[in-house]
Amino acid sequence: MSDLSAFPITKKWPAKNPDIIQLYSLPTPNGVKVSIALEELGLPYEAHRIEFGPDGVKSPEFISLNPNGRIPAIIDPNGPDGKPIGLFESGAILVYLAEKTGKLIPADAAGRYETLCWVMFQMAGVGPMLGQFGHFFKYAADKVANNAYPMERYRDESKRLIAVLEARLKDRQWIMGDEYTIADITTFPWVRGADIFYGGSEALDYAGFPSVRAWIERCVARPASAKGLEIPASA
Repeated sequence: MSDLSAFPITKKWPAKNPDIIQLYSLPTPNGVKVSIALEELGLPYEAHRIEFGPDGVKSPEFISLNPNGRIPAIIDPNGPDGKPIGLFESGAILVYLAEKTGKLIPADAAGRYETLCWVMFQMAGVGPMLGQFGHFFKYAADKVANNAYPMERYRDESKRLIAVLEARLKDRQWIMGDEYTIADITTFPWVRGADIFYGGSEALDYAGFPSVRAWIERCVARPASAKGLEIPASA
């Protein structure tokens, strides 16, 4: 049996089976990236629901695994050289899981690097911009009622990024063509989430991005997505 005692987070959220991957997350656009990937890869894992706030992501135990205090994070008891490893940042976790299994990423070097470009495109652009759009469009609308600039700035940049995706996905099934990869997994929860969580599809003119809408439908239709989008479940 694996010894995870070096990870303080396991004191607060004990592992029922320390021999499998421990996932610490919530079903948010960032969180579900990892649960979807784990389901796609068929890797056994145990999900722990980490709520926002001082008893969850801001607790000392969670901070010990992710100093940034954000989900998701994982512990893999079978990391490099067979030793346990803790990881945070969804993009880094996806790359790790893909390279660990040799799946969800092209085998050739050129394809791998191109996939990583699109992963970074989401991490640096799509996620942050859609997140800020949603904040000002839905959650802080009352605070900027007399100043449309913040919402318009992030709305316009979000639309520009979605247009980049639209151009990429024209006549393509997936971001990398015929192969479903971590580039799709990291990106579609955010584009979908801008509508599901923020109700922003009209403001972002989703009707004008048919290739993106069809791609989201294909992503969501995958059995691993259907399951991963609901993990970790509510208590």
